[in-house]
Amino acid sequence: MGFKCGIVGMPNIGKSTLFNALTSTAAAEAANYPFCTIEPNSGRVMVPDPRLDKLAAIAGSKQIIPTQLDFVDIAGLVRGASKGEGLGNQFLAHIREVDAIAHVLRCFVDDDITHVEGGVDPLRDAETIETELMLADLESLQKRMAGIEKRAKGGDKDAKAQAELIGRVLSALEEGRPARTVKIEAEERRAFQLLQLLTAKPVLYVCNVDEGAAAEGNELSAKVFAKAEAEGAAAVVVSAKIESEVAMLSDEAEKRDFLEALGLEETGLARVIRAGYGLLDLLTFFTVGPKEARAWTVRRGATAPQAAGAIHTDFERGFIRAETIAFDDYIACGGEAEARAAGKLRMEGKEYVVRDGDVFHFLFNV
Repeated sequence: MGFKCGIVGMPNIGKSTLFNALTSTAAAEAANYPFCTIEPNSGRVMVPDPRLDKLAAIAGSKQIIPTQLDFVDIAGLVRGASKGEGLGNQFLAHIREVDAIAHVLRCFVDDDITHVEGGVDPLRDAETIETELMLADLESLQKRMAGIEKRAKGGDKDAKAQAELIGRVLSALEEGRPARTVKIEAEERRAFQLLQLLTAKPVLYVCNVDEGAAAEGNELSAKVFAKAEAEGAAAVVVSAKIESEVAMLSDEAEKRDFLEALGLEETGLARVIRAGYGLLDLLTFFTVGPKEARAWTVRRGATAPQAAGAIHTDFERGFIRAETIAFDDYIACGGEAEARAAGKLRMEGKEYVVRDGDVFHFLFNV
């Protein structure tokens, strides 16, 4: 289990180049003209986690299996997409199917690469995309509201509650605020999710910079970071060109040397994943043994039975207890047997809330 992240942006900002680099494929055609990506391309990538290698080394695991996430390259949106401009309606539908939006913004100047708006301005591009998504949500909710209000007036309590919720979201959208800015009570969360609003999805701004700005960013990316901070969103700096070059290197040592020469400690992929995990409130737990060391992903707040269910639904249904070792304790003690002897192995029940880095062994009834 990972998450599905849709890569969106204006045409010709490096979106498909970044997708190709992240997935190490040529699945998306990167070309210097609008709408070169028409159907959404999907790519599954392994989530890099150095903790997994350390666990495998101690346990002598024959196989290492990272957790995964899906990237979906969604074709470039343009002004008027909510009204069908470009190929807008198709693309908006594809966005509804993802868990989060990685909004790629062009933060580099290159006269050889055209821009549909005539010049480079990442804040303008971000506003254009957000406006189109808000207009699409506004139209969707307005269509729903008429029937719901009619049922509410007829005494339907559920319809009344739904009308109140939709009314609050509509007010925000009419004020130019995305749906994710609306305060949603715990008891409303399910109903809010069922609205399938585009602007309710968490956003990660990906600043595509030139090679020289890959380490620290530039003036354009700084503006995007300020915008993200003001919105409570996340932002990362990535050079799609560098990521493309890294993707062509098969040797890990070569990759490290290449990145170090550019003043980079890690790939853009690692930064995007880490930001995405934080954005979606995900965490990783591990299962370790001589056969394999494996990473798994759950939402923060998941219980031990739910973590077991991420492995197999039968594990959740028949859950008895979880033998649990914190990652740091597993490493410090030098393995499961040593952690058990040192009193660092805990027996946790159904109410236990998973912590990032937990090493689990689940006991269950078939």
